[in-house]
Amino acid sequence: MHTSSILRMQWFVDNYASKITKDEVQILDVGSYDVDGSYRHLFDESKYHYTGLDMEEGPNVDVVLKNPYDWDAIESDSFDLVISGQAFEHIEFFWKTMEEMTRVLKKDGLLCLIAPNGFGEHRYPVDCYRFFSDGMIALARYVGIEPLHAHTNCAPRKNDTDWYSETAADSVLIARKTFDGPPKHPNLKTYICVPPNQEIMRSGLIPYHQYARMLVLIREEGIRIRGLLHRIIKRLFKARA
Repeated sequence: MHTSSILRMQWFVDNYASKITKDEVQILDVGSYDVDGSYRHLFDESKYHYTGLDMEEGPNVDVVLKNPYDWDAIESDSFDLVISGQAFEHIEFFWKTMEEMTRVLKKDGLLCLIAPNGFGEHRYPVDCYRFFSDGMIALARYVGIEPLHAHTNCAPRKNDTDWYSETAADSVLIARKTFDGPPKHPNLKTYICVPPNQEIMRSGLIPYHQYARMLVLIREEGIRIRGLLHRIIKRLFKARA
């Protein structure tokens, strides 16, 4: 689990999960198998009750699925938070998994999904997809939940360098379920795509291109200062000659 993914899930905890006032908050982590880290430690407050779910037994796995697309062992409307990180790229039919995540989420529950926008191929056991903010919001629309936040390769501040990556970025979706039971799919015969306002959906986070521009300006200013110092030193040597 890379650092920027942990930071994004921590941001979700700080800005969304921590504001839940229930005494007990049931959490389901989809694709929880611990490969160089997990999200479990982010939910160490006593109110959180964390359950890790994956396709095989192993570290940080509490529930083993027989079928990634049919979770018959889990009742509908069971969890206050359903999270997943660095898993959807490895699921062939991830939209079906999204349906099950929505089904087991309680009404007014929150879903947080983190999936790669960049990275090279890494097969566990397959590597199928990459995601953008629009795709994350499309997933929320597909299952009928309300998108609250989405971003790709953004950070709270330009100097939060651990959040950014030129080649290994993530996309994030945070959404709320406003109904009980299974997903509510749109009528695709009449559906019209309305592009989301990404600036609003970013919730004030700063996109990578602004960070990259800042680095260019810093580099250009460094070149300018070095040139100025070089000219000053040259003049000093001339004056002494």
